Amino acid sequence: MTGRSAGPQGDGTRLGGPPPGAGGEQPAAAADHAGPAPLTKAARHARITEALTRNDVRSQSELARLLADSGVHVTQATLSRDLDELGAVKLRTVDGNLVYVLPGEGGERLQRARPDTLDLEHVTNSRLTRLAEDLLVSAESSANMVIVRTPPGAAQYLASAIDHTDIPAILGTIAGDDTILVISRDPQGGAELAAALLRLASRRP
Repeated sequence: MTGRSAGPQGDGTRLGGPPPGAGGEQPAAAADHAGPAPLTKAARHARITEALTRNDVRSQSELARLLADSGVHVTQATLSRDLDELGAVKLRTVDGNLVYVLPGEGGERLQRARPDTLDLEHVTNSRLTRLAEDLLVSAESSANMVIVRTPPGAAQYLASAIDHTDIPAILGTIAGDDTILVISRDPQGGAELAAALLRLASRRP
């Protein structure tokens, strides 16, 4: 017998430790197989709200395409449920198109220095601008009041957008089905307010 100790035999087998790929680092292919984590419901609702705010969306399939373009893929059942939870409804615009509208979505919150200032020129690319273009049919004034006409069922959505856009010259709104009463702070400011709303409705991107 010799005193030579046994050692590696040169057959490629590692003595001790885990075999390649067992524990430790996983192969790159396995790591790449996992896709991105799905969005939470709140994040998905935020994407839907953004899509409806920036676009005139006429159908769920059109909305699904817009979401897919931004990397969000949802089934029609999920999208239908999300729209219901968000309170989205379809309203007919003055052009005759049915588009999805969300309740309570105003334009930018705009702070003004003087409470009697009436300036709608700052309302640019806001939800109020888009809804005014789509839904405002006419505006007539008397003293400090303006009567705004909309397509049937659309008055509360346009009134909500007016309320959420902080225009201090406007005291408040009252909405019915297709009619909005807009009240000016100026006792004789109705005519100027009606003209400003009509100018807002006539804008185009």
